[in-house]
Amino acid sequence: MNNALLIARRELSAYLSGFLGFIVLAAVLLGEGLWFNYNGIGTGARLSADVLREFFNAASGGTMILAIVLAMRLLAGEREHGTLVLLNTAPIKDSEIVGGKFLAAMGLVTLHLVLTLHMPLLVMVNGKVAAGHIVVGYAGLLLLGGAALLDQSTLFCSNASWFLMLWMVARVTDPPLNAFLSGLAIHHERQRSFMTGVLKLENVVYYVGVAYFFLLAATKTLEARRWR
Repeated sequence: MNNALLIARRELSAYLSGFLGFIVLAAVLLGEGLWFNYNGIGTGARLSADVLREFFNAASGGTMILAIVLAMRLLAGEREHGTLVLLNTAPIKDSEIVGGKFLAAMGLVTLHLVLTLHMPLLVMVNGKVAAGHIVVGYAGLLLLGGAALLDQSTLFCSNASWFLMLWMVARVTDPPLNAFLSGLAIHHERQRSFMTGVLKLENVVYYVGVAYFFLLAATKTLEARRWR
């Protein structure tokens, strides 16, 4: 665990040592703010719960975009820069390497979500929404961020992004296959309950299962490469 935390600290320093990390965060926050302002606040009188749902809709898109960008700096980035050999020869467990990098990326996702807190709080102050709605919505964003981060990274599986794109396939297929494919996609059907403040165990289990699967796949892939 200590090695994983050391790697996480190293990765966080790499993310935040230059301007690139802050530029990406600023761009994502700007996009979310514009979307929320146009589709949430700028559409006339609406129920506070509907406005809050639109915020979580905007934040979910921004979270996935951020996860895709961060995924580029996981082990796939180490391989491209030729530093993966150093990790493979270091006296560190493969699970600690994968876990440390995942913790660092999730730290950035969490920072991004913290920086959006003012928007739902404004809705709460000026309207009438339950605090539980906000808590459940952010829980869904964290789960989505972890799943999207792992799903998009070529570290884990070169074609793993199909989990994200299944909803597009579902739109052009007929029942009952479209419902099945929508249920497998990490967004849309799986996020809608969180956006409305409804916590469903099946969705939590789904996101945790996806994250665990790709973390395990990443560890096994790294182990296989170590012995080549």
